[in-house]
Amino acid sequence: MFQTRLSRRRLLQALGAAAVAAPFGTTLSGQGRCRDGYGTQGCPLTMDLATSPIAPVFASTGWKTVALDHVVFSAADIRKEAAFYAAVMGWTPRSESDKQIAMDMGDWGSVVFRQAAPGAFDAPANANPNAAAGRGRGGRGAPVTTAVESFCFVIDKWNRANVEKELRARGLNPVADDDGKGFESFHVKDPDGWDLQIANGNGLTKARKTPSTAKLSEPPPFEPTGWKTVWLDHFSFGASDYKKSVSFYTNLLGWTGTYDEGSQNEVMMGDTGNIIIRGGNSKDPNFGQNANTRERRIDHISFGISPWDTDGVRAELERRGLVVTVDTSSAHPGPDGKMVPDDIHTAPFKSYHTRTPNGYNLQISWMNRERRLNLANAVKPKALAR
Repeated sequence: MFQTRLSRRRLLQALGAAAVAAPFGTTLSGQGRCRDGYGTQGCPLTMDLATSPIAPVFASTGWKTVALDHVVFSAADIRKEAAFYAAVMGWTPRSESDKQIAMDMGDWGSVVFRQAAPGAFDAPANANPNAAAGRGRGGRGAPVTTAVESFCFVIDKWNRANVEKELRARGLNPVADDDGKGFESFHVKDPDGWDLQIANGNGLTKARKTPSTAKLSEPPPFEPTGWKTVWLDHFSFGASDYKKSVSFYTNLLGWTGTYDEGSQNEVMMGDTGNIIIRGGNSKDPNFGQNANTRERRIDHISFGISPWDTDGVRAELERRGLVVTVDTSSAHPGPDGKMVPDDIHTAPFKSYHTRTPNGYNLQISWMNRERRLNLANAVKPKALAR
């Protein structure tokens, strides 16, 4: 159980890109390239071509995603990372060893911080030279020494033999990962080679139903906020061909797209949360030859918290010495015609970015299950509503 490993090469590639693309300053990270128009420099395709569907990558399994079992992070210092999330996000420990720490993010999901091998996060030769010089906790240019490694989802209709059969029928090569105590799962690779684990409900999903008595060995870095993490707002998921990845996950796990904008699609992962799948568009005649192809990685995750107070959340983060950036994702034309980010007090999507001790881009928002479509509706191109 939880035995996947991230290769050193893949870590360095992901981290090098993350260090260069770190979003500090006002951001529009939920905004796709076609958000403000088709036939433009950023989105040269017509709307019909950009948003046209592709043939399904395979037939639907009929499965539904019913729970997020866990997300795996590899980190240089798992104890500091875990203590930070406990203090800021209200996550609670379930187990701790020298190799990994498991935590409940609430009653809806879990995280596993896995200790990275020494040297795993050495900067690649072409990395941003400023990335190694941090400027305070969570500051711009802080070294990134953590990366999301995989995620695991629970599906309905679990039958081990049948699941394996259906995976093989779709050309996947399932690798079993069971614990011998009731937890059963298979690892498969998505179109970009991302590690997806599909499981029954007897892993951390089941464990979350029982209160944990585990304690973290690392003391909190500051006074706890008292916030609770109530929702997985979104994974920001890079793919080489976002249309192909959307088709893969919707047909395999029963996820549902909200809109196809031409460079991304915010997809609902059942009732577990959302994922924004971003990347190149295979309908583009220049697909694979331009900078619009994204590297496979989860460059940030946004979590909804409660209680939310727009000014209060920022104040509490800054009081703890964290660098904070506003992200509303939506925008409006300014006096000069250029797009201006919407004010966070009135925008339908309200969030802040900061950095964890290992440099990960953490987004904190006001999203919950009832508001889950606020971001999708805010950034959906107006042309698609016609």
